Parts: sequence; structure tokens; C-alpha cells
Amino acid sequence: MHILNHTTTPNRIQRPIKVMQFGGGNFLRAFVDWMVHVLNQETDFNGDIAIVKPTAGGDYSELNDQDGLFTVVLDGIKNGKLVAEKTLVTEVQSVIHSYNEWASYLKLAENEDLRFVVSNTTEAGIKFNADDKFDVNPPREFPAKLTVWLYHRFKHFKGDVDKGCILLPCELIEDNGTALKKTVLQYADHWNLDNDFKNWIHTANHFCSTLVDRIVSGYPTDRADEIEKELGYNDELLVAGEYYHSWVIQADEAVQKELPFAETDLNVEFVKDLAPYREMKVRILNGAHTSMVPVGYLAGIRFVKEAMEDEDVSHFTESLLLEEAAQTLDFPNEVKNKFVADVLDRFRNPLLKHQLISISLNSTSKFVARLLPTLKDYYNTQGQLPRRIVFGLSALLRFYKGEFRGETINLNDDKAVLAFFASAWKKVDDGTSNLSDFVETVLKNDAIWGEDLTQIQGLTNCIAENIQNIEAEGIVSCLRKL
Repeated sequence: MHILNHTTTPNRIQRPIKVMQFGGGNFLRAFVDWMVHVLNQETDFNGDIAIVKPTAGGDYSELNDQDGLFTVVLDGIKNGKLVAEKTLVTEVQSVIHSYNEWASYLKLAENEDLRFVVSNTTEAGIKFNADDKFDVNPPREFPAKLTVWLYHRFKHFKGDVDKGCILLPCELIEDNGTALKKTVLQYADHWNLDNDFKNWIHTANHFCSTLVDRIVSGYPTDRADEIEKELGYNDELLVAGEYYHSWVIQADEAVQKELPFAETDLNVEFVKDLAPYREMKVRILNGAHTSMVPVGYLAGIRFVKEAMEDEDVSHFTESLLLEEAAQTLDFPNEVKNKFVADVLDRFRNPLLKHQLISISLNSTSKFVARLLPTLKDYYNTQGQLPRRIVFGLSALLRFYKGEFRGETINLNDDKAVLAFFASAWKKVDDGTSNLSDFVETVLKNDAIWGEDLTQIQGLTNCIAENIQNIEAEGIVSCLRKL
């Protein structure tokens, strides 16, 4: 088989570079670059990508060796059916190392076609460092490099408002666009850059907060040979992920017109306020994981896919999402139902091997962030406890005993949290405390929950009864009674 590069892909089209991308890792390649490919195939976008290496380590040698070419392999469940898609992405036209090719990096700022800046520099990437200097090539932090680049563009085009950029950060932090703009302006102040430049940042550039979602597992080691045989070429940059994808972008109509996603089937949505969408993701997608873990594990299940194949656990999860979590969200029913259906399809993906014990990391703090607000909102609006979320919390407290039916559970949480549960459960086992006292003690611990949960009427008794039934009858019998 031949090696993938420009000589073995003679029909490759070269387009104007419209996108500068900080980072060439698996996620951006299987998410943003794949989407740009779809835009080029299905719309008149007509744009290529320049990838910038934002950190000193590594050199993206494989990306250079393959002339920016790579294959994205997507698998998953769509509308209940298994789908598989393999796409050769040809849009990465150049790769620039900011530490070794600073002049080439700045030269990109002079490209009048370049309009979009994408980044994924980890959650710690968008930060200010007072030690960064304007005339050090390059400064250390990503926003510092970006500020220098934007200033060079501002100067080169003499402050032309039409030469600003649309910035689409993909870092998993809240209001990432706002955070990036704030940090750029912080560097501008720190370096005493022109007031006209700061005004240009405000008026000519769009810093869009975004919410990204796709599981990208990376190089598919266990099936790479099979895939390459089917493709007919060797690809060291094969990147696998789930078929599902979602990109929610907080931006005005001007930005939407320049990104013709509406002309494709891509799951990209432009919104005025990102917060409700973030809340829906947390309460449904993340909440489903957190409630499923202790329930599925105590039922003898070890993987998410197995949980979805189990009639009782699957029904519990779906009912919790539709009848409880979704009821607390201010979206049309069709939007909520579709999101729930997509989440369940993702969980059924046979190629994503998610262990429940891995997802159980820091389950107490995850419950506080993902399910406790739903529990309280449901109680306040419906006048009753959401019985499945409460059952999930009950299973979680039993899970945190660290054993079930003679089998050790490898808990992974804050040491103080684990020590607290171990002590509380020991008192139950040695008879110095009963189950109701145990539940009350646990729910009162505001260091774990952020508040005294015994103040929620009926919660203590309900959880104590659930745990007693789990011990006596087993988890499956309890699920069926729900």
C-alpha cells in the first residue's frame, strides 16, 4: 500500500487559506477540520487551513510527512442504525511551528483571505502571564501569541475593520470566547499597545463562545490494519471518533452568513445565549452518565454499552432523562426529546468502550454539578421528589461503601470524601449507627454537597428506604418497581 501524501493524492484541490488553527491534535482534526471539509464539499466556502503549533514540544512531523492529509473514521448509532463513515480530509494546506517559524506565523496575519481563528489549547490554555513579553518570539501563552498576531494584522492592514477575524475557541471552559477576548485585551494593556488597536479588537473582531461535543478516541490501534486495507493506503494520522457531533456557537447573524453550516446536515447551531445549551448538555448527557454509573455497577454491569443493552438499566436511564431531567429545561419538547435520543444513541455505540468505573471518578462532585440542580428544580416545580434521580443518589451512597455483595469497588474521589464515607459505613456495619442515621449524616455534610440536603423534605427517608431495598432485594428488583 502507498503512503498518504500529495504525490499519492494527485487530485487534491488547493484553496485560499481562510482558517488559522492553533493545535493539530485529534479533536480538532476530527471535528473542525472534518467540518471544513464538509463545507468545501457541500457549499461555496472554498477555504483551507493553516495549523499553528502553539507549544514548544513536538513538531507535527507526521502531519508534515503526509502533507496535511489524514483520514477521519466515524462510527456510531444514528436513528437506531449503525453508521460508519471514512473521510479523507484534504484541507490542511500548511503547518507552522510558532517557536521555529515565527516569521511564517506572522506572515499569516498578512493573508487577506484569512478570516477564522480556531483553537483548542486545553482548559489551561486561555490565561494571562505577566512574564510574557511582546518582543519575545514567541511569548509563552497562546493568547499572547494571538495578540501579537492580531496586532501585526492590525498594522499591516492599517486598521481596516474588514480585516478583523472571527474567533472560535473550542477550549472546554465556560464562555471561552469572552475569556479569550478578555485575555487578549489584558495583554494589549500590559504591553501598552495602541488604543486604536484595542478599539479594532472590539469593533472588527468577533470572539464567539462555543460549546463543542464529539468523542474522539484517536488512532484506532486495534483496527488500523483493517481500515487501511479498506482505504488502500497507510495513514499514520488515522483518527477515530463517534459519528455524533454538536457545535453550538454564540454569534450574531453576520458570523452565521460567513459560515454556511445551514446548507449542510452538520449539527451546528448559532444561538444568542449559550448558557441554556450548556445546561442541557450537563443535565442530560453528563447527568445520565452520573446516574447510570452506581445503578449499573451495582447491577453487575461494567460498560456503558452493556448498561444500554440491559432492559432495566436502559429503561431507568431513559425515563430519568425524559420524565425528570428534561422537565426542568426550558426548551421545546421536540428539542429535548431529540437531544435525549441522540445521547442514548451515543451510549449504544458498540465501538466506544466506556467503563463505568472510569466514569465514576469524583462522582459526588459530579452529582452536585450535574444532578442536584435538576433534583431541586424538579422538586420546586413539581412538588415532589424525582424518584429516579433520588434512586440514583441512593445507589451512589451504597456504591461509596466500596464493596457490594463481597466484591471490592475501586472508588476514586477526594481522600477526605472517601474517608468520610468509610467512617460512616463502618458505624452502620458495627451497629453503632442505623441506616437512617447514616443517610442523615451523609446528607448533612455540606462539605460534599455544598448544602444540607436533609432540608429537602422527604429525601432522607426516601434514600434510606431505597438503600434498605437495594440490600434486601437487589438493584434489579428495585429498578422494576420504579
